[in-house]
Amino acid sequence: MGFQQGLSGLNASSKNLDVIGNNIANSSTVGFKNSRAEFADIYASSFASSSTIAGIGVRVSNIAQQFSQGNISTTNNALDVAIVGNGFYRVEDKAGNISYTRNGQFQVDREGYINNNGQYLTGWTTDPNSGLLIKGGIPKPLQLTVGNIGARATGGSGSSNAGIQMVINVDAAKPILDRTAPPTGVGPLSITDPTTYTHSTSATVYDAQGVSHSLTYYFTKVDTNKWELQTSFDGAAPVPADPTQTLGTAPNATPTQGYLYFDGNGKLLSATSTPAAPADAVATFNYSTTLVAPNGATSPFTFNVNFAKSTQFGSDFGVNSINQDGYADGRLTGLSIAKDGTIQGNYSNGQTKTVGQLVLANFPNNQGLQPLGDNRWAQSYASGEPRVGDPGTSDLGSLQSASLEDSNVDLTAELVNLITAQRNYQANAQTIKAQDQILQTLVSLR
Repeated sequence: MGFQQGLSGLNASSKNLDVIGNNIANSSTVGFKNSRAEFADIYASSFASSSTIAGIGVRVSNIAQQFSQGNISTTNNALDVAIVGNGFYRVEDKAGNISYTRNGQFQVDREGYINNNGQYLTGWTTDPNSGLLIKGGIPKPLQLTVGNIGARATGGSGSSNAGIQMVINVDAAKPILDRTAPPTGVGPLSITDPTTYTHSTSATVYDAQGVSHSLTYYFTKVDTNKWELQTSFDGAAPVPADPTQTLGTAPNATPTQGYLYFDGNGKLLSATSTPAAPADAVATFNYSTTLVAPNGATSPFTFNVNFAKSTQFGSDFGVNSINQDGYADGRLTGLSIAKDGTIQGNYSNGQTKTVGQLVLANFPNNQGLQPLGDNRWAQSYASGEPRVGDPGTSDLGSLQSASLEDSNVDLTAELVNLITAQRNYQANAQTIKAQDQILQTLVSLR
């Protein structure tokens, strides 16, 4: 027995203690992956063919990180994101260097970039005009627009449901009101006299500069299953929404938007229903008004109004649903991140907007990644090329917002390993001590 075996054992045990100590030190580090020391025995090459020769010690063949899943802890920060499954966040520094991490503690810097310790989170950005995600190619650093989202006029969404969608129920039990002059009738509509109409309701609409306006609808039962509809914009006297439209009006009469007709079952008639509604029906119509506004918003202000699925039943008047696609200006107030990495911005005007989508990357051999510190790794020849994609696709894990992945260090196991490594170190020290005593004996021979 020589000193070589014991010395190599001391070196290997010392390395093992370093690895265990590093695991213990990072037991609370978010996204940390523990490591283990792997050992190999050593033989002198000239003795390799002999089975009677003892080895010359041990060496550390590898320090292998273990990429098992850590526990998930919840937080109160929507930008804390945990990966559940395989994959790494792809981050980029200011110089364009790419690295990968499992640490999902992200913040927004003063320029709007989502980053972790100066490393910008990358993903798919959105087209500034359409708002759609631009997927494919090289992921880019995700930057939020923290300023104004901008305003949109009612009817400006361009969708099939642009404008106002209103579903109402008018009370079938209400009496018919005669538009002739008193004392036989109630006369023309007066918005200040509730005896001249049956029901009314209002909707808020927005002009092109995001200024809100009130559009009030007045419903008057003028015949069996027939309701007159008139409108008032910002409290002004009722006028036709479309100056060229004179449906339901007579010379010198109060202008009327048109009429809502219902069948014997209380369902709204339209041009396509059976039976078809008369020509003056306005189940869907185009509303247009010339704005008289000091803000100078675009005029005429035009949008569609749709009463589809409205009813006439013997119950109280009510607005069952109302939707309109305009909104005022708003600023970013919060963020939410979906399982697939889609980042939604929440704005002060109640709107949400997709502002980007983060991506994940995975490798053929995760243990081949080069550690960089700060819970980051770099691609290497041994790791292979990264596969980048949306979370939840292929072999990539999904995301959990307002959560973090804990270190995967098992502290109890590491403390047991620490005791074992300490005993190994002591045992190897004893072999050196024994060899020293043998040499002392030889030197003492006379």
